Amino acid sequence: MTLISEPAAMSAPVTLTVSDGVALIGLSRPEQGNAIDLPMARALLDTAAEVASLSEVGAVVLFGHGAQFCVGGDLREFAAAQAPGAFIAELAQTAHEALLGLRALTVPLVSAVHGACAGGGIGFALAADIVLAERTSRFLVAYTAAGLSPDCGVSWQLTRRLGPAVAGDMILTNRSLNGEEAARLGLISRAVEPGTAYQEALRLARSLADGPREALTRSRRLIHSATVTPLEQQLQHEAESITALIQTLDGSEGVTAFLAKRRPNFTRPRRGVRTS
Repeated sequence: MTLISEPAAMSAPVTLTVSDGVALIGLSRPEQGNAIDLPMARALLDTAAEVASLSEVGAVVLFGHGAQFCVGGDLREFAAAQAPGAFIAELAQTAHEALLGLRALTVPLVSAVHGACAGGGIGFALAADIVLAERTSRFLVAYTAAGLSPDCGVSWQLTRRLGPAVAGDMILTNRSLNGEEAARLGLISRAVEPGTAYQEALRLARSLADGPREALTRSRRLIHSATVTPLEQQLQHEAESITALIQTLDGSEGVTAFLAKRRPNFTRPRRGVRTS
């Protein structure tokens, strides 16, 4: 497997590169720590919609250009707004639509966290199905330090992943966690060595893109519904899903390959390379 290097940052606030079935979405305001402003939020919304339309994409990586993953909202923009309330309402609404667009993707999403991951950046990182963070990365909520409260799903994600006690500590006191602590507490999926988050995320995404597309889509759907669905209903959903999958080409091939102790040859859409 040949891994490509991290795409270069561009003047656009979000970069998109598609290669070998993987879409690479890059937050691209490196000189501002990839702080979220209105153009970035709009670009993320558009990019999520574009990725959703690409049939060749089998997995997605979300990463940050430069030294930080994302330091959260751009407070300089907040302070400069002539009508702060209207500005924040528009920014939050757009960012939330972008986040929901990423969550609604039918293929696995992997986030690669390095450096600072703060404020709304936490919400975007945790929107992924699998979150990889370098051991030296730093998760910091930071809203109350600026006299604000969370957005971008931060209160929702932290409370569900960590429980109200630890979530309260992070949100109310601005306790920070490094990548190793975040993995131990269950905030993220895996802690990786410094300088390796992007390549590890790309390696994982490539593996997922080569996997059984429909099985991954249905499995993601089951995971997303598990916390709000009663067990009896979840069991019914599981039964319907596995019944449908065994009747697909990938399901048949997967079972046959497993019994034959060989690597399965799953179907894959035609793939190309594009950058925007």
